[in-house]
Amino acid sequence: MWGLLLATFAIGTDDFIIAGVLPEIAADLEVSEAAAGQLVTVFSITYAVAAPVLAVATARLPRRVLIIGGLVVFALINFATALVTSYALLMALRVVAALVAAAISPAAFGVAATLAPPQRTGRAIATVAAGLTVSLIVGVPLGSWLGGLFGWQATFVCVGVLTCLAAAVTAATLPTLPRTAAVGVRAKLTLLRRPGVQLCVLGTVIGACSGLMPYTYIAPVLEDMAGVRTGGVALFILVYGLAGAVGTVLGGRLTDRWGVDKALLTLLGVVLLSTVAMAVTGLLADGGAPLWLVGVLLAVWGMAGWAYNPPMNARAMVLAGDAHTEAVALNTSGLYVGVALAGMIGGGALSTYGGVGVLAAAAAIGLVNIVFMAVTVRRFPAGRPAQESEAPAPVS
Repeated sequence: MWGLLLATFAIGTDDFIIAGVLPEIAADLEVSEAAAGQLVTVFSITYAVAAPVLAVATARLPRRVLIIGGLVVFALINFATALVTSYALLMALRVVAALVAAAISPAAFGVAATLAPPQRTGRAIATVAAGLTVSLIVGVPLGSWLGGLFGWQATFVCVGVLTCLAAAVTAATLPTLPRTAAVGVRAKLTLLRRPGVQLCVLGTVIGACSGLMPYTYIAPVLEDMAGVRTGGVALFILVYGLAGAVGTVLGGRLTDRWGVDKALLTLLGVVLLSTVAMAVTGLLADGGAPLWLVGVLLAVWGMAGWAYNPPMNARAMVLAGDAHTEAVALNTSGLYVGVALAGMIGGGALSTYGGVGVLAAAAAIGLVNIVFMAVTVRRFPAGRPAQESEAPAPVS
């Protein structure tokens, strides 16, 4: 699993790193910071659109070849990115990088679930998902620091080196999986059209919109809650990231112990309560909330928000059966759509009501989501992975 964790770590770092070196890219390529920010947008949109399509298109490729080969290509793209001198070419390479990432990530989650015993499926998914969380804590700050010292190009060289390491570790540790009878594209599309799978993805869209909205506008949220300025925001982001890393592991364990649906609804409840608590604190304190209280609330919110990832992906995989990798890809697309909606809705709330308004909007959407998921889980239960009559079939 370590190679798969490193793979998602490298991909997560590549995805989030632009924000850390955005001013340097804008200055060097002579574009506005707003234009440079579109490099993030195009990566996210490309990933969201391409992930389910590529999951189906690459379904017959051996998983080991797909993941290791994809990582090698991903490394080369990042090394090439460090050499570009035009905004247009950089944008094109971000599109290509997103396409490769969209092919690798769902396959990594599918392989992790396939290799794990049924009673440890949640932990296996959490291990791979931890790479994304750790990229926020380690990869992005490291890349930003290197970019500040040696220029933004050094950031992409760093990602390329990390990806080479991930490819080497994966090649050394990932076994060759046995071939099984291939499920046709039409059959997989039929599985993905199951109402339970589609409602699961819709739940991911709503959940991501609610859960990631405060993080998207974390600086004004912290300022309105406790008067935290730019210099202190980084510390609270670190608290959030560390709590998220713990939450990812916790979410996997709860999924295995309680079952997918109970873990999912419990964690959604904690996310909602912590978001409401932050909104109420910001409203009552009027910018003067104790820093320790803000830190505690932020930690609980971050822990529960990232813990939500393993049971949600596990639910999609269980409900989709033999199309479990494609379901993860579709679910990931839902995540990116939710992030985009969080930016739009949160931006409107921020303009009208400030940081507390962002928290209130996130809480309202979170309430809708937990009601929606409670109804969906009752209608299409996923249960405990170990109790499924048919575990996801191994893929080659």
